[in-house]
Amino acid sequence: MAGDGDYPIVFLDVDGTLIPFRSRPAGSAVVANHSLVWADGASGNPLLDRLDPGDGRRLLVLGCQLAWATTWMADANDLVAPRLGLPELPVVDFPDDDEPEHGLHWKTPFLTRFAAGRTFVWLDDEITDVDRRWVQAHYQGKALLHRVDPLVGLTEADFIRIRQWLAAP
Repeated sequence: MAGDGDYPIVFLDVDGTLIPFRSRPAGSAVVANHSLVWADGASGNPLLDRLDPGDGRRLLVLGCQLAWATTWMADANDLVAPRLGLPELPVVDFPDDDEPEHGLHWKTPFLTRFAAGRTFVWLDDEITDVDRRWVQAHYQGKALLHRVDPLVGLTEADFIRIRQWLAAP
């Protein structure tokens, strides 16, 4: 069986990408209300109810290595992955001490280092043309930086675009 290094990487942001900033329309397939209780008795994040378990299935069938690229860090594996039906995923480490170039998203250099020349897709609601130009100029591999509308999160149109891009030579 091929190793993870043989597959493209899909970097996943959570807020605004998997959890839209607006509530999902009534009748859409969203995860049932889970009552998470933290060890200290505090309730879980109510925005987790905006996750769509269908996103997990759609991500898995892409045939890519999935990785968290979010400030949720390892909490994404504990709180987000189970609600999407995803296994535990690698987490991109974002050290606090680096200052990005003017206009460049702070995640961009870390994602290219993590990808290490492999083909990757980055799904985030904060990607700009500055990030795209920087990756084009500084990254040797193939990359799709796909901005997700943070109000609605991932849509079928986003998945269509990603599948088309992955299938292109």
